Amino acid sequence: MENRFYKPFDLETLPGKRPEDYRSPFQVDRDRIIHSSFFRRLQSKTQVFRSGEYDFYRTRLTHSIEVAQIGRSICHWLRRMPQSPLRDDFFIDPELVEAVCLAHDLGHPPFGHAGERRLNHLMRTRGGFEGNAQTLRIATELLYQRDGEYHGMSPTRAFTDGVLKYKRLWSPDPAPENHFLYPDQQDILDFALGGAATVAPDAPDDALRSIECQIMDWADDTAYCLHDIIDGVRAGFLTLEAMERWARRSSLDEEQTAWLQDLRDILLRNRLEAAFSSKIGAFIRACRLQPAHGPLAELTHRHAWDLAIDPAARREAAFYKRLAFDLIFESPPLQQMEFKGGRILDTLFHICAAHAFGEADPPLGILPEQLRSWILAPAGANDRYRRLCDYLAGLTDGQVRRLGKRLLDPDYALFQEPG
Repeated sequence: MENRFYKPFDLETLPGKRPEDYRSPFQVDRDRIIHSSFFRRLQSKTQVFRSGEYDFYRTRLTHSIEVAQIGRSICHWLRRMPQSPLRDDFFIDPELVEAVCLAHDLGHPPFGHAGERRLNHLMRTRGGFEGNAQTLRIATELLYQRDGEYHGMSPTRAFTDGVLKYKRLWSPDPAPENHFLYPDQQDILDFALGGAATVAPDAPDDALRSIECQIMDWADDTAYCLHDIIDGVRAGFLTLEAMERWARRSSLDEEQTAWLQDLRDILLRNRLEAAFSSKIGAFIRACRLQPAHGPLAELTHRHAWDLAIDPAARREAAFYKRLAFDLIFESPPLQQMEFKGGRILDTLFHICAAHAFGEADPPLGILPEQLRSWILAPAGANDRYRRLCDYLAGLTDGQVRRLGKRLLDPDYALFQEPG
C-alpha cells in the first residue's frame, strides 16, 4: 500500500537519481548509514564516560541504536494512538526516522562534547566545527572513499532534512559556539528545503525542523537524559549521599523534589533499569501530533505536522539533565577528561597542520601520503584546515590517544622489536 505521507519531492536525492532498488529510498538511506565505517567508529567514541573503560557504559554507537529504537517506537505510537490523524496509507515512515536517528551522532568527534568544543575553537576563524554540521558533511561528502577521494551517499531530501537540526549558517561576527552549519553547506540547505524557505538570523534553533527531525530530537533527549542517570549511578557519581547534598544546595520545587525522592526509592529497591525502562515508554506516550503552518507546510507533509510533547514529560527530562550536568559533567573526573581530551586534540591539530602544510622546519611526513594529498588538494587554506579537521574528527578516542603517543611519548614503541 502506498504511503501518501511522502511525495516525490521528499524522495528526491542529492545529487541526481539512484538506480532502481528492491528497497524503499528510506531503507537505502538507513542501510548506507549502518554499513559505513563512520557508524562503526561510534563504538569507540565517548558518550559520557571514556570509551572502553567498562563494558556496560554507553558509547556513541549504543546510544545511537537506543535513539533509533525510541524513534521507531514514537512512530508506531503516533500511528496507533487514540484519535491519531495517521492511517495505514498515511504515516511517518519508521525506517526514515530510524535512519535519521542512527545518523544523528555520526559527526561527533573523539571525547564527546569536549572534543566538539575544542575543534570549534581551533576552527573559530575558518567556519567552526559543529557535530550536526559534520554529520551532514559526512552524509553528503565523506561517507565513501574511492581512489583517494571522498563522496557522499546521495541521501533523499527527507533524510537530509531530518538530519538537519539546525538551519543557520556559521558567521564570523561573532563566531557561534554551536548550532550552525558550515559556510559551504548553503547548497545542501537549499536542497533540503527545496529552495522554498529560509531561516532568519534571529529565529530559534529549532526553526523549520521536519517531523522526523523533531522525533529524532525527542528520542535523543529521552535516551540521554535517562541513560546518563543509569550510567552515572553505575559509575558511582550519582549516590544517595551525593543527591542529598545536591538537593540541599539546589532550589527544587515540589515537583522536582518528588522526582528526586522517586529516584532515591528506585535506588534503594535496586530497580533502576526496570524503572527507567518504564519511563522511556512514558516519554514515548507523551508525544502527539499537532498541525503546523510553516512556509513548507503546503509543500510536504513532513512540515505540516509538529511533535507536541506533554509539558510534564519535558520538565522531567530537563530535571534529569540538570541532575546529570551538576553531578556528572561538572565533576572533577569528567572535567579532567575534558581537559586532557581537548589538550591532545589541540596539540595534534597544530602538529599535523605544521607538517602537512609545510610550515614546520623541516616538515616531516607524519601523515600517510594519500591522506596528506587529500588534505592539500583544495586551493584555499580554509579548505585544507577543514579536511584536516575532518581527519581528526573522524578518529576514535583510542586512535587519538595512540597517535598522540606515537608522536609525543618517547617510550611508545613505533615498531615491534624483532625476536
